[in-house]
Amino acid sequence: MTARQKFRVLLGVTGGIAAYKSPDLIRRLREADIDVRVVVTPSAARLVSPAVFQAVSGQPVRDDIWDEEAESAMGHIDLARWADLVLIAPATANIMAELAAGSAGGLLTTLCLASEAPLVLAPAMNQAMWTHPATQANFATLNERGVQFIGPAAGEQACGETGPGRLVEPAEIIDEVLQRRPRVGGELDGMHVVISAGPTREPIDPVRFVSNRSSGRMGFAVARAAAAAGARVTLVAGPVNLASPFGVQRRDVETAQEMHAAVMEAVSDADIYIGAAAISDYRPEDVPCHKIKKRSDRLSLSMIRSVDVLAEVAALVNAPFTVGFAAETQKLEEHARQKLEGKQLDMIVANLVGRGLGFDCEDNSALVLWRGGEQPLPTMHKSELAAELITLIARRYRQSRNLPTPLRQPTAS
Repeated sequence: MTARQKFRVLLGVTGGIAAYKSPDLIRRLREADIDVRVVVTPSAARLVSPAVFQAVSGQPVRDDIWDEEAESAMGHIDLARWADLVLIAPATANIMAELAAGSAGGLLTTLCLASEAPLVLAPAMNQAMWTHPATQANFATLNERGVQFIGPAAGEQACGETGPGRLVEPAEIIDEVLQRRPRVGGELDGMHVVISAGPTREPIDPVRFVSNRSSGRMGFAVARAAAAAGARVTLVAGPVNLASPFGVQRRDVETAQEMHAAVMEAVSDADIYIGAAAISDYRPEDVPCHKIKKRSDRLSLSMIRSVDVLAEVAALVNAPFTVGFAAETQKLEEHARQKLEGKQLDMIVANLVGRGLGFDCEDNSALVLWRGGEQPLPTMHKSELAAELITLIARRYRQSRNLPTPLRQPTAS
């Protein structure tokens, strides 16, 4: 792919109800300067008119292998060779079964067989269909063949049920697609970046716990951005319902003590540590072996301080460049500077949280502080904010280590 050629994505849309999200996905692909061609299955065309896909993509939409005008020059082969990446979103249980069987009964499956480009599926289906042994067998077969998957996510579904099978949100799919775009001169090439994300859960008894409202989205977005910048990324994640970013090594933990152990092990050879996790400051001192019974109107818990993971990393003899996060409800800069100095951090990312701010939102803003400098970042989508943060962190890291700035070239323009 030349420097002037755009990254080319062939988007296949199949007949799941989540097809209504596909026009938004196309719009976001084009906003990311990606060239998109769309192929819809007959079922998808009954859910969303091909005219809609044509309007948002700006290109003719293919839906029939027997299109005489297109196929007079073997158009499906040209389209298969045109693609740098084949993405099917949503991918139904049926298309997974056809692909696993090697079927070429329609235009989309024929293209998948004829293309040498990487194939990525974003599944979307009822939770019972996803967990059915046949679907899981097809998933395993496709996985073994090198087919990559984005999701599915877990949550409430259109049918009213809850569980795994939701289409990953278009913004997250875009993040994953961008990571598959060839890059030159990444800002973090060759570096090991450890990132902690999400909440922790501190048990009260075997069925209850103390936690917080962190969704993990910001930390996961930072992990994607670090991987896109060329880093080897280790992500230590608390309990969240998020798909693992492509190319990122993920380790799941639950408690603050578990996160401490995982982070301290991972940072032994890390260049940068980004502590985006909302680790519980306190935990119950005593945790009974059995459920606490309701015997009175009040229940008192004795809480003790949890281990301070961020401070311990920063205090290591050969500490990595350490970046903390500060979620505040008031006096943002004052409290963030206290944390920056008190824990001897290299940088801190501060943001306001509360109702409609920070947690459980797709957008965020930040005030980034370091000794002798600061950079406010306005409200934007968390994936965009993460990219800005990684650029800033990479720059400050190189300055602190007296390393040259890498020469960057456009990836797809």
